[in-house]
Amino acid sequence: MSIKIPSRQELGKILKKSKRIAVVGLSDNPHRTSYMVSEAMQQQGYEIIPVNPTINSALGVKAVSSLKEIEGHIDIVNVFRRSEQLLEVAEEFLEVDADVFWAQSGLINEEAYDLLAKKGYTVVMDRCIKVEHALTK
Repeated sequence: MSIKIPSRQELGKILKKSKRIAVVGLSDNPHRTSYMVSEAMQQQGYEIIPVNPTINSALGVKAVSSLKEIEGHIDIVNVFRRSEQLLEVAEEFLEVDADVFWAQSGLINEEAYDLLAKKGYTVVMDRCIKVEHALTK
């Protein structure tokens, strides 16, 4: 299956209805892209949940080690991990209550895409959530 990214209009709808974003690979270093992007989304009113076993907290929120530790519904799982790690994250995604799998700019993994798309999930790859939010406000 080839990767089909939702249209910008569809991305705008996803972002307008979403409130909780679990960020896999969120760094506690303010100079890292994951931190800057997540901070911008937090400032726009989204609840950011850091998912990183190597940090205690980021953006004033206690970090969890895995998606499975998050209680309640997750609107978007936003991933800042290398492309070759996306399949592992996609497999964990299937074990939680989440709607959208979103891999940041430069991240593509066809196997992860196929796994989730075949099950009917919305999958976004190679798109920056902050940029899409700014373009679809």
